[in-house]
Amino acid sequence: MHLISSIAFPVFLLSLLTLGLRGDLFSSAPGVIACQVIGFAVMLWARLSFPRGGFSFGAKPVSSTIVQAGPYRLIRHPMYAGALLILWGSIAGHASVANAGIGLAASLFVLGKIVREERLLRASLPGYDQYARSTKALIPFVL
Repeated sequence: MHLISSIAFPVFLLSLLTLGLRGDLFSSAPGVIACQVIGFAVMLWARLSFPRGGFSFGAKPVSSTIVQAGPYRLIRHPMYAGALLILWGSIAGHASVANAGIGLAASLFVLGKIVREERLLRASLPGYDQYARSTKALIPFVL
């Protein structure tokens, strides 16, 4: 699981790059544009919800405080949710078996990273179990 977590971000970026090179990353379809704008906005909102110096690209917490502001009130992994919304919005706008395979592979790596981060956060942050019981992982009120 550690290997999956370690390469999840590069695999995700490679997926976006591949869609871009195929001409399938952007679309003029309003639904695709909406998914990508909302996905980016959620990611930005999540990043801005961290206190100064409290953000790290790694899974290891840099403080003992659980961020519960902004989108973290509703879901535990809004940056991943936003990124997946951007990815799957692109794929929906350019549906093909190849693009679905790209999206599935990237999503599996991201889900592997989430599983690893959840384990680390539960072990490192007192109260994370309670927070996890009161919020969904990726989709508010659903998943």
